[in-house]
This record gives sequence, C-alpha cells and structure tokens, in this order.
Amino acid sequence: MRLKIAVLAGDGIGPEVTHEATKILRAVAELGGHDFTFTEALIGGVAITASGSPLPTATLDAALDSDAVLLGAVGDNKFNALTPDKRPEAGLLQIRQALGGFANLRPSLAFQALSASSPLRPEVTQNVDILFVRELLGGLYFGQPRWWNHETNEAINTMRYTKAEVVRVARIAFELASKRRKKVTSVDKANVLEVSQLWRAAVSEVAQDYPDVTLEHQLVDSMAMHLMNIPRNFDVVLTENLFGDILSDEAGVITGSLGMLPSATIGGAVNLYEPVHGSAPDIAGTGKANPLGAILTAAMVLRHSAHLEADARAIEQAVHSVLDAGYRTPDIAQAAAKGNTQTITTREMGKLVHQALVESIDRRQSMHAV
Repeated sequence: MRLKIAVLAGDGIGPEVTHEATKILRAVAELGGHDFTFTEALIGGVAITASGSPLPTATLDAALDSDAVLLGAVGDNKFNALTPDKRPEAGLLQIRQALGGFANLRPSLAFQALSASSPLRPEVTQNVDILFVRELLGGLYFGQPRWWNHETNEAINTMRYTKAEVVRVARIAFELASKRRKKVTSVDKANVLEVSQLWRAAVSEVAQDYPDVTLEHQLVDSMAMHLMNIPRNFDVVLTENLFGDILSDEAGVITGSLGMLPSATIGGAVNLYEPVHGSAPDIAGTGKANPLGAILTAAMVLRHSAHLEADARAIEQAVHSVLDAGYRTPDIAQAAAKGNTQTITTREMGKLVHQALVESIDRRQSMHAV
C-alpha cells in the first residue's frame, strides 16, 4: 500500500500530538511493508508568521497532491486582533473548503478505563459508541450573506442548505450505519427553521433506500439533553454544521476529555484528518497534551484512506490497552479512578501506544504465519 500524507502540524500542541500520530503511522508502514511518505507544511498561526497567510499556496498544493491530510490544530491568541479572514482559523476553513470534504466523522467512544474521568455516572456511559456525521461545508459557517456592520452594530450570518447537500451527507450516514448498529438519528430544529424542515424531508427521502436502517428525528435542544442522560440510545448521529460542532464537542464529556476525540472529513478530493481538540496554547511545550485523539485520528487515516481496517483496529486496541494499564495524561487523570494510575507526558503516552501497537501487529503476523 502506497500513501502520500501531508502533515500540517499547525499551532500550539498541534506539533506535539501530530509527532506521536505520525510515529504510529510510520510503525504501521514498517511492520506491514507499506510505503507511506510524509510531506510537512505550514497552516494557521505559524503560517501567518512565516508567510502572512494562514493557508499558503504551497501548503494547499501539497495537500491536494496527497492521498490524505493529517492536521494537528490551529489557533493562537496573539492573532486575535486580525480580522476573521486573516486569523489562523481561517486557514482551517479554507482548506476544508478547498479539499471538498463535506462529511465530518467524529466518533465518541466511552472507554471503560476512563469512566471516572467523565462527570457522568459510569452506568450512563457504559458501552457508549456514537459516530457523529456532521455536514461540514454548508450552514451558518459558509452561508452568504454574512457581515458585521460596526457603524450600525448589526451582524448577520446565513444558514443555507440545498437538498443535494443534505442528501449526499445523509447517504454517508446511512452507509456507515448499515455497517454498525443500523440506526440513524437525524438532528435538526424543524419546529422553527425552514432550513431544518428541508433537512428533515431530504433525510427522510434518503432513508427509503435503506430499509434495514432505522431513522429517528431529534430536535437539537432535546438531543443535547438526551446525549447526556441516554447516550447508549444513539448509533450514528447525522446533523448540520453548527449543531454537529456543538453536539460532538459536548460528547467529549462521555470520554472525559476532548483530547480523546478523533475526526475525519471525507467526501472530497482528499480526506482531511484532525483531532477534535484545539491548539491549547497555554499547555504547548509542557508535555501535558493528550496525543490519543491524534493517534486515534491516525487510525481513521488507515481506515478511510488506506483501507487497512486491521491496522486501524490495532491502533485502537493499543490505545485501549495503555489506558487499561492505568496510564494517563493530565487531562484524563484529574478525576479519582479505581486502581493504580500513573500520570505521564505526551511523549511517554505516544511511546507506550507505539509499544503496544508493535506487540499487537507482531502477534497478528505470527498467527498468520502459523
């Protein structure tokens, strides 16, 4: 398997967690005899400092010339005085739009070893496995017109969707659900918003092509509540851009930390992969960052771009084993936990997952050789 990966580490803790994720991908390539090449490029605040643009042309060219893009994080408070289109976050929105990925996949998995890290009761989070499918190129984030008139103190953003945009992301949600527990929960605000009424009608139409998948509709406000008190009721959650952003971040409560959440953006020319967490400049360089979200994002690279399902599962199992052994970064070590736990650094966590992964793949290859 050959795979060209553009690595855009970005700002804050981005370079630290991305380093650990690429180390994992290199191990998979070496052990499996794959040819993975990595091209590094700048995005976000570091790109502004170097070139004046949050997304330099060279970075976009490198991304479009790759099979997958692995991104760390963007954002730095020192650029807050810039206009929104010049800030680091603008580079992220621009590359999402340029690559064309319209479906953002955000798994939210309850790790049994981290049950004490969640403020929710263990019986609430037990066996939770939710996959959010968030539409990424429409809605309030991209709808026009949008402006802020400082003289009149007025501002406007536009939520806009076409039926075609809803249908294409809905099909991805139903396809994924058909391989999981065969349930899609579509989230909208159809009791108030015409856009949501269009959304609900289009999703219901797509559902007719998937008779084995159950479809339910939830209003976003009730969904926010149900996500915290009955999360086991959900399998694939399909929603528009803003609602998906908020709900999938809320789901970080289930895992105990945003640092545990990976994501993949698919459907465009090149898939884009990034952990859900932000750049966290306050802890950059301290060794406190949790690299597991980035490492689990590397597993999604293998699953969706390289189609190496066994290796993707091996990475996920390695993360489980390290957590089961009691190792924690500070963000998941704050709550009291049963048994002995040890707080470790970003690099130490990456090293332990790497060791567990190598052992797992060696065992698998030995079994196949017998």
